[in-house]
Amino acid sequence: ESKMIRMTKRTIRAWLMSTLLVTLIAAMSVYSPNTRAAEPLKIGFSMALTGGLAGAGKAALIAMEIWREDINKAGGILGRQVEFVYYDDATSPAKVPGIYTKLLNVDKVDLVVSSYGTNEIAPAMPIVMRKKLVFPSLFGLAVNDKFNYDRYFQIMPAGPEPKDDWSRGFFALAAEQTPKPKTIALLSADAEFARNAVSGARRNAQKMGLKIVYDKTYPPGTADFSPIMRALIASKADMIYVGSYPPGSVGLV
Repeated sequence: ESKMIRMTKRTIRAWLMSTLLVTLIAAMSVYSPNTRAAEPLKIGFSMALTGGLAGAGKAALIAMEIWREDINKAGGILGRQVEFVYYDDATSPAKVPGIYTKLLNVDKVDLVVSSYGTNEIAPAMPIVMRKKLVFPSLFGLAVNDKFNYDRYFQIMPAGPEPKDDWSRGFFALAAEQTPKPKTIALLSADAEFARNAVSGARRNAQKMGLKIVYDKTYPPGTADFSPIMRALIASKADMIYVGSYPPGSVGLV
């Protein structure tokens, strides 16, 4: 997220290892080695398989399936084979609460993990919190800031102050340029993740003494970025910071 997310091998590996660790801890805290050993361990989640984040969601699902295959070949978790129960949330936050309610109350999954991205993670939080479940999440930025849930685990290393840390390196690099930039344009998709990222960038820009000459949002479904680019050019900003999901990043580039 924020600029274009690249699902590198290192990112996938880190996600798999983190998910495995948290899943093991959660499973071991609930089940003894002899409990229901023959039954599969069901892990439930929603995933963006259609809609604006389908590309990233499908990549995330592939990574999870690689992990499941490896774990099951090694004997499963506590002697139980891992089984996924998941539904397409269509990149729609409104669908997420219903999906997680169904996973927990109807499908009776043993564990839940998140969908892809901040916008789809946050709506699941109240459901998971009511059940007091461990909740590993995938690529969410500052989701837990407003919930402060002690069983939430974010696998993306965004730093202790996620909103500000997300762009800290960007501004550190900018400060090393000669001549130093004096103005900046901020552009954000009108979605929770992007707004979080740009709110941190706004603070970092102010700390650096930059003048913000453009600061606007655009609808997440935007396909034609020509008017936005014309406005950015007209701002004559020395540099531009964009908070966006992959489709928006591609369109802007």
